[in-house]
Amino acid sequence: MIVLIGAFIGPTIRKFTPRAAMLGTLAGISIAFISMRPAFQMWEVPWIAFVSLGIVLVSWTANVRLPFGIPGGLAAVIVGTAIAWIVVMFGWSDVVNSAQVTASFAQFGIRLPQASGDLFAGLANIGPLLVTAIPLGIYNFTEGMNESAAAAGDNYSLRKILLADGVGAIIGSVLGSPFPPAVYIGHPGWKAVGGRIGYSLATGVVIALVCFLGLTALLLAVVPLVAILPILLYIGLVIGAQAFQASPPKHAPAVILAIIPNVAAWGQLHVDGALNAAGTAAATVGFDKLMGSGVVYHGMQLLGGGAVLAGLVLGAIAAFIIDRQFWHAASYAFAGAILSFFGFIHGAQLGIAASPQIALGYALLGVICLIVEWGGRKQPG
Repeated sequence: MIVLIGAFIGPTIRKFTPRAAMLGTLAGISIAFISMRPAFQMWEVPWIAFVSLGIVLVSWTANVRLPFGIPGGLAAVIVGTAIAWIVVMFGWSDVVNSAQVTASFAQFGIRLPQASGDLFAGLANIGPLLVTAIPLGIYNFTEGMNESAAAAGDNYSLRKILLADGVGAIIGSVLGSPFPPAVYIGHPGWKAVGGRIGYSLATGVVIALVCFLGLTALLLAVVPLVAILPILLYIGLVIGAQAFQASPPKHAPAVILAIIPNVAAWGQLHVDGALNAAGTAAATVGFDKLMGSGVVYHGMQLLGGGAVLAGLVLGAIAAFIIDRQFWHAASYAFAGAILSFFGFIHGAQLGIAASPQIALGYALLGVICLIVEWGGRKQPG
C-alpha cells in the first residue's frame, strides 16, 4: 500500500533529486547487501568461485564471446557445477551431496498458488508489526524510484512501475507469499550482457515453472551456491560503478556519502548476528563496552536506520551543496530533520521525537545552507 501511494509522489521526488543521490544509495545496497555476503561465501570455496567469476568477468566485462555462443552466466554455472561434482566424486569435498539430490525428488508435484486466509488473519494483529512494515514499505518505495534503468538509457513510467510493484505485492500476499516483488536494481548489468524484454519474460516463465512443479529443491541440490554467487557479485559491481559513471564527476563525494548509511546498516546486522550467536545483544553488553572495543554501535545503529532513504537525503544535500544550490540543499536538510524526528531515518523505531538530536542536526545544517544562500545573494557581482 505504501508503494501504491508512492506511485503518485515518486515521480516528483525523483524529478527534484540529484542522480548522484538516487544512484548512490542504490550503490550502497549493491555493495553492502548484494556483493559482500556472496564475496565472503566465494572465498570459502575459491576453487569453484574463481573459475565461475573468471568466466563471468571474461564474458560480461571484456565482452569475449564464449564457444558456441553460450551465455557467460550459464557457462559459469555449468562449469562451476561440473567442477563441484567431479571433486565430490574423488572425495575431496562435500560442497554438493547426492543424498540431497535424491531427497529433492520428493518435492516434485503440481504446486499452484492458492488464495489464503492467512493475510486477513494476520491483519487482525498487525499493529506491533507496523514498526517494521512501514520502514520496509518505504524502503521498497525508495528502491522502486531507482535511476539505474534511466541511467542505462531506458526511461520507463515510474508511476506504472510503482503501481505494478504495489499491486503485485498485494496479490502475492493474498496468495500466501511473504515476499514482496521489487524493482530490480540490476537492470544495467543484464542490459550490458544483452538481456532485453525477452530475458525478463523468460525469467518469469522459468521461475514460475520451477516453483509450480516443485523443482526448487532439485536445483539447490544439484547446483552449488558458490557457482551462482559470482553473478551476484558482478551485479553489485555494475550498480556500484554506475553510480559514479552516470553522475557528474564532481558529485563523486555525494555518491560516497549516499553509500555510507547502507554500509552502517550492514555492519550493524553483522554485529547483531555475532552477538546473537553468543547468546547476547548489544543492549545487554552495553554500548560503552562495545565502544571500548572499537565498535561504535550506537552511531552505526542511528546512521543505518532507514538506510536507503537516509542515503538519498544525505546524497542530495551533498550534491546540491557541490552545485552551490544551497536553497535546495536546505530543503533536503529540513526534510531530513522531519524524517529523523519521526524515526523514518536514523531511528530504531517509528515515533514522535524518535531521534530528536539528529533532527536538530539536520535542521541546523539547513540553517547553515540558508545563511550561505542569503550571504551569496548579498555579495555584489
